[in-house]
Amino acid sequence: MNLPIIMDCDPGIDDAFSLAMAVASDELEILGITTTYGNVGLPHTTTNALRILDWLGADIPVYRGIDRALLGTLVDASEYHGATGLEAPEMGSPSSVPHTIDAVSFLISTLRATTRKITIVASGPLTNLAVMLRLAPDVASKIERIVFMGGSTDYGNDSPAAEFNMLCDPHAAQIILNADIPKTMFGLNVTHQVIATPARVQAMRNIGNESGRVFADMSVFFEKVYRERYDFDGSALHDPCTVAWLLQPELFETREMRVDVETNSGLSYGRTVHDIWDIAGKDFHTEVAIRADAEGFFALLTRLLAKLR
Repeated sequence: MNLPIIMDCDPGIDDAFSLAMAVASDELEILGITTTYGNVGLPHTTTNALRILDWLGADIPVYRGIDRALLGTLVDASEYHGATGLEAPEMGSPSSVPHTIDAVSFLISTLRATTRKITIVASGPLTNLAVMLRLAPDVASKIERIVFMGGSTDYGNDSPAAEFNMLCDPHAAQIILNADIPKTMFGLNVTHQVIATPARVQAMRNIGNESGRVFADMSVFFEKVYRERYDFDGSALHDPCTVAWLLQPELFETREMRVDVETNSGLSYGRTVHDIWDIAGKDFHTEVAIRADAEGFFALLTRLLAKLR
């Protein structure tokens, strides 16, 4: 039986990779896509989710989510992803539209109705999920695991201390981190190990199909800031690590620890704090990825892209 998942995302170039990998896989059953504001604001992220799915020929419902953080100001990542968040002209405009039901209502109704636990794959700010748990705490028992991209065991990217998704809504993130739900975290410390180098991008092109070419082009567009700011030899594919772990968990080394996020204003606002040695005496509740097999990841990605158009 395939693993039932809901993908909560803010497409975004690396989200596009996540969606493509999940659609191409034989092991995952995508029950729905919920969108959040994140990278370039909710109108763009919702349109981008529809564009990707239409282009891939995937008939999966999209539910529009919350358009701002619980508290704080709106930030975006257009410097990485471009003004629309997905500079892929081949994908064109979507022909489909988002569902009339909102994302939080979909999440609650789907989880309450399910007879098997559902895994939630989150690759943007965690606002939709936090509001879901506040409105319907009973659904926590129906969630198998929340696999999310966010935070870091070391440094930030949208501030010196904080990773972008956590900085967008640290209060929502803390609600999720406090929840009695198994969690697996993919932070910058591990996603910065998964770099689309020129050789790996060329391997995508060598597949010979449209998907290989289009996703290779997106990788190249995405890499500019990584080369200038970090001196990386290509772009980091953050969000797809979540899907890769579901498909091949052996690609990542993880460690159980307590994770919290700084919600007070100041230099460390949005920073994740990792209690590895149980100094705080709180329960370890998060499986944190600390090392990635990058070659294995890109081999998986290439195999999955080869199954698409």
